Amino acid sequence: MGRVTERRRTIRIRDGVASARPDTLAAEEPLEIRLAGKPLAVTMRTPGDDFALAAGFLVSEGVIRAADDVRSIAYCAGATTDGVNTYNVVDVSLAPGVAVPDFGLERHVYTTSSCGLCGKTSLDAVRTTARFPIADTPPLRVAPSLLAALPDRLRAAQRVFDRTGGLHAAALFSEEGELLDAREDIGRHNAVDKLIGRALQNGGLPLSRAILMVSGRASFELVQKAVMAGVPMLAAVSAPSSLAVDLAAGSGLTLVGFLRGTTMNVYAGDERIALDGAV
Repeated sequence: MGRVTERRRTIRIRDGVASARPDTLAAEEPLEIRLAGKPLAVTMRTPGDDFALAAGFLVSEGVIRAADDVRSIAYCAGATTDGVNTYNVVDVSLAPGVAVPDFGLERHVYTTSSCGLCGKTSLDAVRTTARFPIADTPPLRVAPSLLAALPDRLRAAQRVFDRTGGLHAAALFSEEGELLDAREDIGRHNAVDKLIGRALQNGGLPLSRAILMVSGRASFELVQKAVMAGVPMLAAVSAPSSLAVDLAAGSGLTLVGFLRGTTMNVYAGDERIALDGAV
C-alpha cells in the first residue's frame, strides 16, 4: 500500500533567511476502480482504506446497498512499477444476482481530488437511484450547541492533517455528538466514500441516525453521497453550492453550512434543528 505521507526537500524562508529542510506532505496517487474487470473510474486519493473507498463509491453510484452485494474487492495483479505492486488498481466483483450496470463510455469518469463525480449533474438521477430514502424515525432533533462542537471534534480526529496541513476530513457523529468514525483524504469526496464504504462493510447502512460532518464546502456530490447513504444531516464548515441546496431540499436532507463557532446557516431541513424560538 502507498504511504499516507511523503517527505520532500524544501527551502524555508523566514525573515529573509533561507534554510533547507524536509517537509511532510500528504500523498496523492491515482486509484483506478474497476467493476467486474472493466474500468469504471479513476480518482486522485490519499492511499489507505482503498477497499472502503471503492465500496463507498459504488454505494454513491447506486450500484450496491449492502455488504452482501459484493463478492470480493482485490488489488489487481500486475499493477506494478519496477516489479513492486503499487496497489493503485482495485477490482470489485459483485455477488451472484447483483446486476452490473451498463454505465457505457459516458460513465467512465476521471475524478480529481477536489471535484468528485464531475459528470453527474442531474438531480433526478440521484432521486431515482437512491436506495435509502432519508427516513429518520423518529426524526433527529439536534441542538445548535451540539452542532457547534462538531468542527473541533472533527479537527481533533485529523491525525495526518497535524503532520501535513494538507488533507480534508469527514466524520460521522451520533445524534448525541459521539464520534463514530473519521477518515482523511486529499479529496473531500474520497473521505466521505471511505466513511460510507466502512459503514457498508460493517453492516451500518443506511446511516439514518448519523450526522455527516465535512471539513470543507458542501458540494453537490457530497450531498449526493449523503443522500445515497441515507444520512439525514450534513454539516460543513464552508459554503454549499446552489445545486447542493436544491438536492438537499428535494431529498429531505438537513444541510448546514458555514458551521464556525456558534454561528451556522441552515439551508434545508431546518425542522431537525432544535431551536428555542420560532424563526
